[in-house]
Amino acid sequence: MAVIVLSICVECVNRSLRLIFDNYQSPGDTLMLTAAVRDLHLCHPGKFITDVRTPSPELWENNPYLTPLCEDDTGVERLVCHYPLIHLSNQEPVHFLHGFTAYLSEHLGVPITPQAFKGDVHLSAEEKAEEPLVHRLTGDTSPYWIIVAGGKLDFTIKWWAPERYQAVVDHFAGRLRFVQVGAAGHHHPPLRGVLDLRGKTSLRELVKLMHHAAGVICPVTMHMHLCAAVETPLGCPPLRPCVVVACLLYTSDAADDSLRV
Repeated sequence: MAVIVLSICVECVNRSLRLIFDNYQSPGDTLMLTAAVRDLHLCHPGKFITDVRTPSPELWENNPYLTPLCEDDTGVERLVCHYPLIHLSNQEPVHFLHGFTAYLSEHLGVPITPQAFKGDVHLSAEEKAEEPLVHRLTGDTSPYWIIVAGGKLDFTIKWWAPERYQAVVDHFAGRLRFVQVGAAGHHHPPLRGVLDLRGKTSLRELVKLMHHAAGVICPVTMHMHLCAAVETPLGCPPLRPCVVVACLLYTSDAADDSLRV
């Protein structure tokens, strides 16, 4: 079946529509799509049966809003998901969460509003019961913070100088423990005095690493959204702190090479 963009009338929503949502962007974008799928179902329970096709299936594991669908089944439609609302970032008071929900609302012909201020990532009971990776590797059960000292190569203006991240680590030496993460193939200069897990975790392992993290320091990246989306362990505060080093304002020229430094 060819991938198409739908325009569905309000009357059609009187029956359960079977939809496959397509998005082939980065994991951070997929993470925001998890929120839109959740919000679609919470705003219109029983009206939609949904599945997804994304490069980050690990973010959808245990998701209660997905039903396996086959592209060739009768009545299954596909919708390529975008978030054009990003081009109004400097004009409208909106969050990334609104991007996919606004797009789905327009193309499905139904109102959708964010139902939680976070993405929608689900851990199984078995995953929650696992010994934390950091504890297993080091034998140290003290709290740790995740630190991301780099990023992808597309919009390098998001980066902060690695020596500044190092200064943060040095400042908290003996008081905070840091675990450095980052995808292999991206720009993540090594830091001293941290547990180095750069390129050593799968996306699902990163989710579980975040589950046990006490906090996060990062630039504008998936990890800041993951910090909010992944629940904290039982008995811990429901929200973990996230310090985001941000300097990029998205504009209609966000794809311009001038944003590369």
